[in-house]
Amino acid sequence: MFRPLNKAVLKPAHTILKRTYAVSFKPVTELTHPDNDVPQSTREQVEEFNKYTVTTYVRPEFVITRGKGCYLYDQSDRKYLDFTAGIAVTALGHSDPEVAQVLFDQANKLLHTSNLYHNENAGALAKSLVETTKSNGGSWASKLFIANSGTEANEGALKFARKWGKKFSQDKVEIVCFTNAFHGRSMGALSATYNPKYQLPFAPLVPGFVTSPFNDIEKTLESITDKTCGVIIEPIQGEGGVHPAKAEFLQALRKRCDETNTLLIFDEIQCGLGRTGKLWGHQHFDKACIPDILTMAKPLANGVPIGAILTSEKVGELIKAGDHGTTFGGNPLASAVALNVVKRITTPEFIQNVNEKGELLRGLLRQVQESHPDIIKEVRGYGLLIGVEFKKDPSPIVKMARERGLLLVTAGCNTVRVIPPLIISKEEAIEGVSKFAGAVEQFAATA
Repeated sequence: MFRPLNKAVLKPAHTILKRTYAVSFKPVTELTHPDNDVPQSTREQVEEFNKYTVTTYVRPEFVITRGKGCYLYDQSDRKYLDFTAGIAVTALGHSDPEVAQVLFDQANKLLHTSNLYHNENAGALAKSLVETTKSNGGSWASKLFIANSGTEANEGALKFARKWGKKFSQDKVEIVCFTNAFHGRSMGALSATYNPKYQLPFAPLVPGFVTSPFNDIEKTLESITDKTCGVIIEPIQGEGGVHPAKAEFLQALRKRCDETNTLLIFDEIQCGLGRTGKLWGHQHFDKACIPDILTMAKPLANGVPIGAILTSEKVGELIKAGDHGTTFGGNPLASAVALNVVKRITTPEFIQNVNEKGELLRGLLRQVQESHPDIIKEVRGYGLLIGVEFKKDPSPIVKMARERGLLLVTAGCNTVRVIPPLIISKEEAIEGVSKFAGAVEQFAATA
């Protein structure tokens, strides 16, 4: 059973955060949402879908039909608390009324023109992101390129770095990346994603990528040479296990990039746009550790596909007509939604709420850790990008939590990610940890 932090005083409910919050929770032991409790009609529908779908995902046999706020519902109308947020995407939750209204209004006005012409929203979005970044201490921000996804944003950033290198030498083409990184699954982004499981089936990859150990200053400085055109790094790794960079590591990167005329690229697709309790994840570190290029995507339009590359002036001026392009990027629909989302998730009040709920959740999760020190190694993260690292593979916990009505996703290094919508309430945080604690108890009992 779940063991209270103070073993000398046993109470029916498990009091948590005694020193800070008057909050309590009780682990959910009952399996309220068993995976096998789905109608035969749902099983037949999933089987039919699978006949026509490339098998790249392993998914449970239920079908999500709708969502509201921090909850999703399946065809049997079972309610799931969503601690995945579509993998850190739905910052404003599911079926947000303002987003729905923007979609309706814009769909009745204009969906697509291609980039042969200007539209009202793409340029306004570029201005909004540049000016919002500048007003939050990011004086480096100058230009924006709008794409369709995070992977596409990273591909564009890598291209920009290659062109930058050619200013100095035809041999200045190397890209330095890091262990446990995740930058996407297209060939360039995959080449920067050091994971044999992802890379080996698709080798040979794009040449010129050099992998260095994350947070290892000495080896990384050796890796960045006069042949390096770009360094790409997540200031806080997401898929790799929610690992923050060390401030001194980013300082060393910035200094070495300046010495070698190398572009520093921050991949903030998961840690940017308020997720960590600041506008950009790198702002948790030294103010001097600024990028030349920053990529973003996930929460930018709350689920409508979009990505973007934010550049400094020297990079923005480098890219000329014909160097890069996209048919759908910057379309009026996605840009309209992104304008609404950016305006709302970058206010001081919204960011403060992310910090408060993140502090609450980490405190709750650390109580679970202290009750199971034999299986939970660490709780870490910033804001609402939280990782719970286990001492062995925690994959079974995803199913155990799901069967209690909680949706979770794993990450590298035996880590479970806790990445709920940024609008999560105190009550929903407690509900989620109660279900998580029950799953951990079951996991511990089967260890």
